[in-house]
Amino acid sequence: MLSQSCGEEQTPVQEAQPEKIFEGTIVAVGDSLTEGLGVEEELAYPAVLEKKLHDLGYPYQVINAGISGETSSGTLARIKWILTLKPDIVILETGANDGLRGIPTHIIEENITSAVKMLQEKGTTVILAGMQIVQNLGPEYTKDFAGIYPDVAIKTGCDLIPFFLQGVAGEPSLNQADTIHPNEKGHIIIQQTVLPFILKIVRQHSSNIPSGN
Repeated sequence: MLSQSCGEEQTPVQEAQPEKIFEGTIVAVGDSLTEGLGVEEELAYPAVLEKKLHDLGYPYQVINAGISGETSSGTLARIKWILTLKPDIVILETGANDGLRGIPTHIIEENITSAVKMLQEKGTTVILAGMQIVQNLGPEYTKDFAGIYPDVAIKTGCDLIPFFLQGVAGEPSLNQADTIHPNEKGHIIIQQTVLPFILKIVRQHSSNIPSGN
């Protein structure tokens, strides 16, 4: 690197920007519903959730670890990598793609249960996002699928969001043209659904609890 000789005009040195100091890490694990397929990354629910937490005075980082098309077996295979992110909290949303493929519900439940336990064994708090599917595969499969999530929550003691897409599923104004993936308005609703579950845990973990929240 060439140095400037004495007497030459010096280029002003920009001050280094202070690094963001996060109080904790939340990892949103899931499929295209978490990844935000069809919307900008900053409009997907994990980014919207992070902004909301910061607005409330909780400097938590929310990492979007959603992968389009992922099944519960794929999620289970990724848990060791997820743990390298050192999450304090994981929002676990998986299983919908299994349901669309008609994978036996006992296999889906085993995968999700194993994923939750692996996270808990490392001290990570898990919030499980409950899912539902349409009745294309018959009422019995639909009922068994819906029962996966409360059963996992009971077996593992994790918190359960009864239905991740509450208020969004089936609403044309909140979904893209495919009627499956939420648009930016839908992701705001998802954030509102997830937020109370996050705040319950964050307020227990946080050493900087804003008054009045």
